[in-house]
Amino acid sequence: MFRKILEIDRDGSYTLRVAEKPGTLRSLAMIFAHSGDSWFWGAGLVVLWLFGVAKQWDVYELFWISALAALVMSLKFIIRRRRPEGEWGAIYRNTDPHSFPSGHAARAFLIAVIASYFLPAWLVILLWFWAPLVSLARVAMGVHYISDVLAGAVVGVVVALLVMPFSLALFALISAWIRIPLW
Repeated sequence: MFRKILEIDRDGSYTLRVAEKPGTLRSLAMIFAHSGDSWFWGAGLVVLWLFGVAKQWDVYELFWISALAALVMSLKFIIRRRRPEGEWGAIYRNTDPHSFPSGHAARAFLIAVIASYFLPAWLVILLWFWAPLVSLARVAMGVHYISDVLAGAVVGVVVALLVMPFSLALFALISAWIRIPLW
């Protein structure tokens, strides 16, 4: 039964692939696939924090993106599911050969959930549209299976919902300990 589910997952994922098909759809998938990169969000959040833009959101996102990355990498090395075969995404294939769960999907959905607590409604809606597009793009570019991104989305949402109730107290402790106001 499990083997049949994996076959359906593999076949459905290959049906969605555009990595080997030049054109607009591939270009859009590449943009969305990279838009969830951790370095991009890390750098962007630091810049926003330095300029005083949504500082509390920046701190929450940067901290929890980092913690989520450690969790996802641990899960990947425990589960050890190989990425789909393909040429695109060599940096991901070389630095992180495991695909389950998708770190990009987890990060995108964590970002959307945490943004829901801090940002204006129009931006939250935009991020909730963006998160599944990042996930779909990872499948379309052939670096993940559908189940990888579904699991990643669940991990990102669950982690965000679990950490938000105690985050304010945690960051107050951190701020007092390092003697630097975080926002």
